Amino acid sequence: MHPHYYKTSLEWTGNLGSGTSNYSSYSRNHLIKVPGKTIIAGSSDPIFRGDKSMYNPEDLLVASLSACHMLSYLHLCAIAGIVVIKYTDEATGTMEETAGGGGRFTEVNLHPAVTVEDPAMIELAGELHHKAHENCFIASSCNFPVKHFASCIAI
Repeated sequence: MHPHYYKTSLEWTGNLGSGTSNYSSYSRNHLIKVPGKTIIAGSSDPIFRGDKSMYNPEDLLVASLSACHMLSYLHLCAIAGIVVIKYTDEATGTMEETAGGGGRFTEVNLHPAVTVEDPAMIELAGELHHKAHENCFIASSCNFPVKHFASCIAI
């Protein structure tokens, strides 16, 4: 086993002058920082008084699952000799609020649409999504189902 370590920093930028003196007195805006990378401006979901123009943690979780699946999948295709020329995904996630103000994701659905160069590789390309799911670091870390509904075509 080889541990990998990641470091981020977070800075709340939402003090509007009176801090968190009440629920509506502060902004949910914040900055997500990783050394050497572009800063991500974040907020909360608009339903929780966040800025809808900024990424929220829920967006980033769904995007992380989508990106991790894609990266695992492209790796497997490269090893298998499948030339992928286009990959898109329209990922969706469902979160439910729980009593007491918390919540949890109940599922994330990935919808990867893959275009491969060789029509003879379509079947294998479709099958590799299962292995990509097994290899995805982020999906393996979740306690809710991450499903994939893939499509594959050739040029």
